[in-house]
Amino acid sequence: MAGSDKEQAIARKWLQDFNSDTIPRNLCEISFSRSSGPGGQNVNKVNSKATLRLSISDLFRLVPSPLHADIRASPYYAEKSGSLVIQADSNRKQTGNVDACFTKLQNLIVAAGRNSVEGETSPEQAEKVRRLRKADNEARLRAKKRHSGKKSARRGPSGPGL
Repeated sequence: MAGSDKEQAIARKWLQDFNSDTIPRNLCEISFSRSSGPGGQNVNKVNSKATLRLSISDLFRLVPSPLHADIRASPYYAEKSGSLVIQADSNRKQTGNVDACFTKLQNLIVAAGRNSVEGETSPEQAEKVRRLRKADNEARLRAKKRHSGKKSARRGPSGPGL
């Protein structure tokens, strides 16, 4: 988990407001090529595979800093070009594949947020955790005492008169 409390709060708020329109589509470069796999003549004739390129520096201007490390660690990050490269060829139509690329981008950002931004703990939750820890500690001490009594009973009587 990265970032100060203030950065975490900013990132939490940003993620709460994040939707598919948060990343402007004009920042992305989209190209099309021939798809592969089954599909008959369609895949041989039509450029339906979509490739989305987004400069990491452009993206980082929009995304809070605690998410940066997880985005760089994603399988979509191309270090040489310094950009995210996302491809989709699951659909027969270009527009469907472009939408799939943006969905993958959105899922990447949401997953990075889940991994790097700590959730807020409500006072009720903090109190519940405190009570559970206290009960667990008391149960542990009772078990130790019981075990100790068992072991001392095995030793037999010992004392000044024996």
